[in-house]
Amino acid sequence: MPGGLPPPGRFAHLHPDDGACLMEAAALLAGDRFTDSPAGTHPVLAALARAVNDSVGDPARLALWPLAAELADARPGERAYAPLLVAMAVDAARRVRPSSRALSRHGRACRRRAERLTLSPTAGPAGRLADLLWWRGPGSRCLDRAVRVLGAAPDADQRLSELLRQAVAMAHESSPNHRPERTRRPRVGA
Repeated sequence: MPGGLPPPGRFAHLHPDDGACLMEAAALLAGDRFTDSPAGTHPVLAALARAVNDSVGDPARLALWPLAAELADARPGERAYAPLLVAMAVDAARRVRPSSRALSRHGRACRRRAERLTLSPTAGPAGRLADLLWWRGPGSRCLDRAVRVLGAAPDADQRLSELLRQAVAMAHESSPNHRPERTRRPRVGA
């Protein structure tokens, strides 16, 4: 992590001199203005990162600080990314509360939406509006509920940190610029 970044802290800050949340650090690393919603980060991933940053203790927050560089450029182009991310969070919450029918219902709804979006990957103005309405309504509520359930677990810091790391990895795998690592094959007959 480059030096000169403000110290990590909870919630939003007015100025870098007051500290920075994980997303504000990502904005600074991306060369954006000081904001917790940088342009280079998918809005749903940014919401998860803010929620995790504000929910974990200081040691876990400091351990997540290197993720700011990866969050600075994590904007997958697939429309299905947002419901898949929320479904991932709901699935993590279901491991804490396996008998929750509401979480089960939310997870199924997110996966169905992701399947529909996979079948219609292009979004005109109507599709972008539908995506925004889903996120501002049921998507946001599902993510908030999942984070609250995870935050109440005895090992909340570990669970929330792992969820955020998985979400960032999924964003980079779904990115249009992602190149899978090439595996070396053994040479035959040499």
